[in-house]
This record gives sequence, structure tokens and C-alpha cells, in this order.
Amino acid sequence: MSVIGILAVAAAVVLAAVVLEIYREIHYFRVTRYSLSLKKLRHLEKEIRIIFLSDLHNKVYGQDNDVLLRAIRREAPDLILIGGDMLVGKAGVTRQPAYDFVRQLPEICPVFYANGNHEQRMKEMPEKYDYSYRDYRERLKQSGIIFLENESRRIMIHGLKLNVSGLELPLTSYEKFKKQRVRGTDVAERLGFWPGGKNGGVCGEDELQILLAHNPAYAEGYKEWGADMILSGHLHGGIVRLPGIGGVITPQAFLFPKYSGEMTVEGEQAVIVSKGLGTHTIDIRLFNMPEVVLVTLKKPL
Repeated sequence: MSVIGILAVAAAVVLAAVVLEIYREIHYFRVTRYSLSLKKLRHLEKEIRIIFLSDLHNKVYGQDNDVLLRAIRREAPDLILIGGDMLVGKAGVTRQPAYDFVRQLPEICPVFYANGNHEQRMKEMPEKYDYSYRDYRERLKQSGIIFLENESRRIMIHGLKLNVSGLELPLTSYEKFKKQRVRGTDVAERLGFWPGGKNGGVCGEDELQILLAHNPAYAEGYKEWGADMILSGHLHGGIVRLPGIGGVITPQAFLFPKYSGEMTVEGEQAVIVSKGLGTHTIDIRLFNMPEVVLVTLKKPL
């Protein structure tokens, strides 16, 4: 066989392998486990297990998402946090798969839900989406879901006070080819307080401040505000992930974002970005498995 023939065969094998890997990654998911120890956890009586879900986009694993539900139950979480985009915010697209899945989660443990850009645009443009977000939200609230729309809720778990806030920035912050500047003051204005008594804030200094903020592009502003743990999604892991580099591209068409699908601990603050569970618009993933994120909070040694 000629050199050209060998190269052609090799290229065909590589292409077939890539296609098979893409197929695998859009049909299966994994559980990604992180452990986090911060000074604020020094009085923790027992480990806290938090499941973080984001960017399902109506994806169904198994029959009625039974595979996904079983995986979550196996982790025995104390709290489930949702970072948005569980549905597809597009006119004429059903919300039923997302609803059928999310409504079952309160049977496991308390659930807090912060919106992504898909839910937010449905809420802010109700006529375009036949007022379906209002129905979606109200039915889920009846199931026990707690929505955090620029709101916060305190919860005590194993002796630790957690304050969970759900942030919604203006929809313009998601526009392609644009990146706004988000400061801590912008976050404080939206949520109505600063954590830990900062700048006259009202959140207790011993509380762990968790921020659900869909777009990680503005993580520096979230950190400036004072969040202890930031949970984001939106980027779908950067579509393609490269070893040692991370995600390649964001929905806003920026290359190689700083945070794209990992846990980054900087001092006493953690930024955790989910790679998401589904796809939207670009139905491709490569070296970028969909994931359920489990964060275990541990008392520091």
C-alpha cells in the first residue's frame, strides 16, 4: 500500500473513532465528584453532599430520565442545586421532559432552582413563548421546587448555615461577541445584599454563601461580591475539551474561557462549572462527557 493509501486509511480510522466518541458523549453521562474544604466549614458536624445539575436542555437518559434519577439517588445528596437551562427556550418546543424530570427531585432532598438564559428569556418575553414559563415554574413550585430569581434562601444542614442565592443578570450579558463587565456591586444590586457583612451586608459571617450564576464568564465579579462557592454552567464544557487547556469555545463565541468545566479553588473561594447534561444548537461533544456534579463539603483538617 502506498503512503497516501496508508494515510487515507489512518484518517478514516481516526474519523470513525471521533464520530463514535461524539455519539457516546451525547448519549451517556458520568458523575463528577469534587471535595471542598474551606475555613467556614470548620464547625461542620458531618459531610454535606450537594448535587449540582445544569443545562439538561430536555435531554432524556433512559425511560423518562430514570437512569439520571437513579444516579442522583445513589449519591444520597443532602441538597440539589439547579443552575438553569433544564429546558429549551424556543417557541413551539415542549417543556415536558424537563418538567417530568425536575418535579421528581424533591422526593430525594430539598431542591433550589436558579434560571439560565433559556428560562429567563421565556420569563421576560412571555408572549413569544405562550406564557409557558409561568406554567412550568408554578407546577414545579407545587412539586416542592424552590426558585431563586435574584433571591436567596437559607438552609441548615449538619450544623452549617448555607445561604443559597440565584443570580439573574440582564439577557444582554449572554449576547454573542460581547462580554460585559460585571462587578461585585452589580451582583449586590441584583441580590440586595453583600455576603458576610461586607459593605454593611446582612449575610452572617459564619454562613457559607453559595451563588448559582449561570454564566461563568463573569466569575470575577461573583468573587468580588464575596461568594464562597460559585456554581455555573452555560458553556457545555466548551463543546470540545483539550487536555491541559480545557474548553475551546463559549456560546458567546469566545475561545478558551478561564472557567469551562472544572473546580477551581482560589484562596477561600471555589468556582465550579458544570459541563452540563445536554446539548443545544450544536449537538456535539468531544472529550467532554455530560455530567452530574457532586460536591462534598468537608471539615478542614
